[in-house]
Amino acid sequence: MTDAAIETRRFESADDRLDMKENGGIDIVRMRDGTTGMYAVFEPGWTWEKDEKPLLGSPGSCPMRHKGYCIAGRLVVRMVETGVETPISAGDFFEIPPGHDAYVDGPDRVEMVLFEAPQEEQ
Repeated sequence: MTDAAIETRRFESADDRLDMKENGGIDIVRMRDGTTGMYAVFEPGWTWEKDEKPLLGSPGSCPMRHKGYCIAGRLVVRMVETGVETPISAGDFFEIPPGHDAYVDGPDRVEMVLFEAPQEEQ
């Protein structure tokens, strides 16, 4: 028999938080099946290089793949190897491969929800 119970979570009671002080943060919730949801807020002036990179151990670029939906603002994502920049704006559903950095473009706060499928056991 499968588990037919509905599970709900709220970002206000997150399992973890990546705190970027006055420049924003990411609230993280984990579901029973291992799916992860993230609510990210990046304030004007936020850059991956300055605000998030040090919290991840200072890799050369972001090592994660992101799938999500932009609720507000405009984020420009740059693929480090090619230099290609792609703007992500309110209303965009997106997938970003590893090897990028990013910055808030403009005077508005960026808000997005990101999803990560459960990790497959090896």
